[in-house]
Amino acid sequence: MAVRAIRGATQLEVDDRDHLLASVDELIREILTQNQLGHEDLISMLFTATPDLHSEFPALAARQLGIGDVPLLCTQELDIAGAMPRVIRVMLHVETALTKAEVRHVYLRGAAALRRDLAQ
Repeated sequence: MAVRAIRGATQLEVDDRDHLLASVDELIREILTQNQLGHEDLISMLFTATPDLHSEFPALAARQLGIGDVPLLCTQELDIAGAMPRVIRVMLHVETALTKAEVRHVYLRGAAALRRDLAQ
């Protein structure tokens, strides 16, 4: 097994707590599904949110999925002029047999424009 980092992001329509939690839930589930990962494969998750998001910690969505024994960290994304608004990014560190080339990074909604080379 190798340790791999898997990236993902989603763009919210509005800064609303329920919308944020549902969107992050969707993002985490999609990353796990596309990479055939289970809870036991997770090492840690790092979340960033753009400075315009204040309604909730993105990590709460992971906790609500039952990911309670995995270290989670939320930070604020850099406030860069012209950057895409209302974006939550995540980086999962996982143990997997997937090669780097096989890892599927997941970019949902408007966030797909962040990494057109990786978005599915």
